[in-house]
Amino acid sequence: MEKLPKCAANYTPLSPVTFLKRASMVYSHRTSIIYKSTRFTWNQTHQRCLRLASSLRSLGITKNDVVSVLAPNIPAMYELHFGVPMAGAVLNTINTRLDAANVATLLAHSEAKLLFVDYQFVPLARQALCHLPSSAASPAVIVIDEIDDPTGIRMDGGLEYEQLISGGNPDEAAYEVEDEWDAIALNYTSGTTSAPKGVVYSHRGAYLSVMSLLLQWGVGNQPVYLWSLPMFHCNGWTFTWGMAARGGTNVCIRTTSAAEIYRAISDHGVTHMCCAPVVFNIILEASPSDRRPINSRVEVLTGGAPPPAALLEKIEQSGFHVTHAYGMTEATGPALVCEWWAEWDLRPAEEQAALKARQGISALALEEVDVKDVKSMESVPRDGRSLGEVVLRGSNVMKGYFKNEKDTNAAFKGGWFLTGDVGVIHPDGYLEIKDRSKDVIISGGENISSVEVETVLYRHPMVVEAAVVAMPHPRWGETPCAFVALARDEGGEQQRVREEEIINHCRNNMARFMVPKKVVFMEELPKTSTGKILKFELREMARNLKPLEMITTQPATWTKKGLIASQDNMQTLPTPITTN
Repeated sequence: MEKLPKCAANYTPLSPVTFLKRASMVYSHRTSIIYKSTRFTWNQTHQRCLRLASSLRSLGITKNDVVSVLAPNIPAMYELHFGVPMAGAVLNTINTRLDAANVATLLAHSEAKLLFVDYQFVPLARQALCHLPSSAASPAVIVIDEIDDPTGIRMDGGLEYEQLISGGNPDEAAYEVEDEWDAIALNYTSGTTSAPKGVVYSHRGAYLSVMSLLLQWGVGNQPVYLWSLPMFHCNGWTFTWGMAARGGTNVCIRTTSAAEIYRAISDHGVTHMCCAPVVFNIILEASPSDRRPINSRVEVLTGGAPPPAALLEKIEQSGFHVTHAYGMTEATGPALVCEWWAEWDLRPAEEQAALKARQGISALALEEVDVKDVKSMESVPRDGRSLGEVVLRGSNVMKGYFKNEKDTNAAFKGGWFLTGDVGVIHPDGYLEIKDRSKDVIISGGENISSVEVETVLYRHPMVVEAAVVAMPHPRWGETPCAFVALARDEGGEQQRVREEEIINHCRNNMARFMVPKKVVFMEELPKTSTGKILKFELREMARNLKPLEMITTQPATWTKKGLIASQDNMQTLPTPITTN
């Protein structure tokens, strides 16, 4: 066939920013954002983002400059997802749970030219700027104040966000992407297993991720989306841009609390939300005063640690329909989605929950997902038992790690991105994560999946959080150690359960070599801000513990610090603080 020309009429670079312009025309008067008493339409949001982009350029922001933001899920955070790339710059959303030293590290590494800071995080920003190394340039700072109730906080006499918006020119043309491979966002990994790395997203990858997730999750016209997932996490799994594509309403909340969630669902008719499984416990453990009636089904896309079947069953009985996904920062969020088959509705409830807990099949933006022996790069059999590393390739895989050639090269092999997760593929083609490669416990030569042990732990009626890591063992090399948090009574106190009871529960439900040899009870397991349990912290704790079988004196006792100290060893660990 003859070669036909490529021109503006038949080719435009893919960019999720284009969804906003379209929304301003076809969904002009629909509500785009709800936050407390503030309401914007899609036309207003488009105009505000044009003004923002204009003002950024007036401040000297140009193509490929990094603009950082430290803010919760508020309208400004949403607008920056469009305004920054509309100025040609790259958006860097910073985890608000980081300490000042870590924030400073990211600002220095990203070479941010500008830092937007919500008024609530001004003290953190001030400390972070003091921690910047002398070799790093300090970014200019713009404070984001409350729209309906300004606090008047400024930093060094600088601009305030609404001033920046009002001073911009909405008639100034936005930056047009010429190369869809250009960077749109810089997101740092959560640091659960290593030092944070800067993951670079392309306009093309973000666009295709949006389209595939909207289609696979079945997001129809005019959704009402609750921002229970931090927008700083993989740009809200790209649903920041996705809601513009569907003309949806973004319901913004400052904190992911039970009261805020129930109020938003009841007041605004929320239809969709994303969250980590830890949010299910927040919802289920809500006090009677925080609860509101849920009159229509809420679609929930969840990721992170595989939610146990028992937890899925409970949350669905409360009015939420859960779709399980699997992803990572390097894959612009969800890379696998557990698409549901109609015939599975006929299966028993427990079996349905187990099917739903699988990670599923590839997102449409991925060309392929596989489980391989990474030494030979051969695919493992699709038998649901053979373990290998999960590997990905496709358009929503990151460009690479920013200023980190070594880790970028290590992450790619033979045309695949290596996730570091261990999984199996079932005969029906559905993938199931069994563990992080570093979380597999090798006990006496036997491989133990920590996820499988955690699944059994969650079946105990008093267990609300569970994580299993390796602990040293003089005979077997290492053995499972379980960290659990228990359900609370009406007074807010944790229930009391003996260590032996949890171990017996496991012994009755799994192979003996998999049974934890030690159980540590904690008020709350340490987590990242997105709900991932910080297993490296637990591994450090477990290094100093002894298996129950090695201690033969008095039974376990409760300590107010959240640990059941074992026998006369009486080891005491501090209650962990939820952190990054």
